[in-house]
Formats: sequence, C-alpha cells, structure tokens
Amino acid sequence: MEFIGQLAVILGFAAGASGSALGIWTAGCAAAGAWARDAKAGKRLRFPYIVFIGAPLSQTFYSMIVMNQMGDYLAKASGGVGGNAGLLMGIALATGLGEMLSAWFQGVIGAAAIRSMSESDGKGLAFLLIAIGIIETVGIFTMVFMLGMVPSA
Repeated sequence: MEFIGQLAVILGFAAGASGSALGIWTAGCAAAGAWARDAKAGKRLRFPYIVFIGAPLSQTFYSMIVMNQMGDYLAKASGGVGGNAGLLMGIALATGLGEMLSAWFQGVIGAAAIRSMSESDGKGLAFLLIAIGIIETVGIFTMVFMLGMVPSA
C-alpha cells in the first residue's frame, strides 16, 4: 500500500508537468510562426506572445504543491497509508488530469490568442488575457480542492 501512495504522488505531478509541456509547445509553435510572419513583414516582434507561451507553466507548480502535501502526509503516516492508498491515488489522478488538461488547453487558447493578435495587429490583449485567466482558474480550483482532500496526518 505504501508503494501505491508513493506512485500516486509522482503520477499526479507527472501529468501536471506533461500538460504544461504540451501547452507551452502548442503556444510556442504558434508564436514562432507569428514571429516569423512579423519579421518577414518588417514588423517588430511582439513580446506579449511570451505571456501566452509561459502561461501553462503554472500548472506544474500547482501539481507540485499537491504532490508536496501528499508527500508530507506519506512521511508522517505512522504504520503506512493503510486504507488511504486509494484516496491518494484518486487525488493524484484528479490533480493530474485537472492540471494536465487546463495547462494543455491553456496552450491551445494561447495559440489562438497569438494568431488573433498577429492578424489584428496586436489588438485585444486584455480580452485574450481574460480567456487565459479563466482556464487558469480551473488549475487553481483543482489544486485547492485536491489539497482539501489530502488526509491530515
């Protein structure tokens, strides 16, 4: 049972970090194309694209925070995790999926935002940041709700 608890901690973090990587990759590819178009047209390269590329990174931190809390629980659990192994695995799966999907789709929204800014000559940044922030909230809620589920030692 101890092994399942330890595995859960790592799986939740791995999924969150993977989602961040997928989101960054998605937005980064869009930014590279937009920067190439801007450079070819003799326009200045837009810095706000960096915001959209980096936004999915936060879900890695949210996953790490839950992972650390679960790790602390495992370290303090005297006599093993017992019946909480399934709960820990469920928390890890929920955290991993919530963070992975919010990060990945944040990258998709970021890619669309980059295209929008590229085609509209930089207009609409505030609205695009709001869209990025809304899906960021899913990652924050996942972290907060799952932290509340970690058994207290």
